[in-house]
Amino acid sequence: MSNIIVTNNPYVYEKYKDKMDMIYKEELNYLQLLEFLRDKIHEGHQLLTHPLSGSIKPNETPYKTVMISKEKGSLDTSGVLIVEESIETAKKFQTDKPTPDWVESVLDDFRVIDLSLIENVIDKLGHK
Repeated sequence: MSNIIVTNNPYVYEKYKDKMDMIYKEELNYLQLLEFLRDKIHEGHQLLTHPLSGSIKPNETPYKTVMISKEKGSLDTSGVLIVEESIETAKKFQTDKPTPDWVESVLDDFRVIDLSLIENVIDKLGHK
């Protein structure tokens, strides 16, 4: 099964754009990216990485990278449930405390952390 990276992180895009299938949605915030991901799962893609992976809360970082299957199949009901729960969690965190307007150095740190999380998955899958 081949995979697609779904991201709003320019570091992930730059590193993998020529190596893997990519959907780059720079204009989307964290919550919008999860909603876009939900739509892709409803189209028949399988969710391959958890949308809330890592220890950073969804209201802290604006960046998220997730992997889905390239092939479409029957509805991934567990994937839909995971994404829906992730959306609700992100909304709750945003309501409690919205994402700050971070300075560039902090945004850079979040981009690096998000890249590192997906690099670990890609390395385990044998991609380079």
